[in-house]
Amino acid sequence: LFGAIKGKENFQVKEVTFYSPDLPDAFDGYRILQLSDIHSGSWKGNGKALQEAINLCNRQNADLAVFTGDLVNSRADEVLEFMPVFSQLKARDGVYSVLGNHDYGSYVKWENEQARLANVDSLIARENRMGWCMLQNDHRIIYKGTDSIAIVGVENSGKPPFPDRGDLPKALQGTDGMFKVLLSHDPTHWRRKVLPDTSVQLTLSGHTHDMQISLFGFSVSKFIYPEHRGLYLEGNRGLYVNIGLGYVLFPMRLGAWPEITVLTLKKGNNKSIQ
Repeated sequence: LFGAIKGKENFQVKEVTFYSPDLPDAFDGYRILQLSDIHSGSWKGNGKALQEAINLCNRQNADLAVFTGDLVNSRADEVLEFMPVFSQLKARDGVYSVLGNHDYGSYVKWENEQARLANVDSLIARENRMGWCMLQNDHRIIYKGTDSIAIVGVENSGKPPFPDRGDLPKALQGTDGMFKVLLSHDPTHWRRKVLPDTSVQLTLSGHTHDMQISLFGFSVSKFIYPEHRGLYLEGNRGLYVNIGLGYVLFPMRLGAWPEITVLTLKKGNNKSIQ
């Protein structure tokens, strides 16, 4: 009962530190705020709660804000009610976003494929209008003095039945030798493609919701996703899985509270802590 009435609005800020020897000196202490899986359609008529969440985000005073997919359940129109709220999300170096599996509108019946594609285009246009820079197999460079890092974003790359539209070679072109933060909605992308095929130091994902229920730290999502919540490390390379701000399928969260992540980048070797 608590999970249904209060749990889905029990927003939690998670502080995480990620160490990398590759981090440029000027970015030591750089703070990235991550949101994921808002699922706007599930919040219909409850803009007040999302306003509280965005206010909480802005109080973190982050250098950069990122959103790692699933802004809607299926239809781009779901976001219209909340665009004035989402457009308030601010960070010194901007807000960057990628698409998740739900954002492709694959879970509803359309008149034809053109209608579905038009829906995706509408969502992308609206996110850009909110001031969120959409990265579709693309990247942007963030500069601090003579130092720089690359923020890389790919389209959803999942295992069937989820869409696999991520194009890492295209997204990474021109980032050789740089410290890279990759936004990729589905955490299974990390072991399938990111670790074996790239030098990306930090990947940020969402998607799992930790099944929206976690009791005493246990969630059945661990049987579906080896990396289902929090920070994972392979040497000095990391993956962080944000369990999402919103909810879908059933209107509750219990234990797997809606998450706002603040990741602090530090120069150094693998001794990352949560």
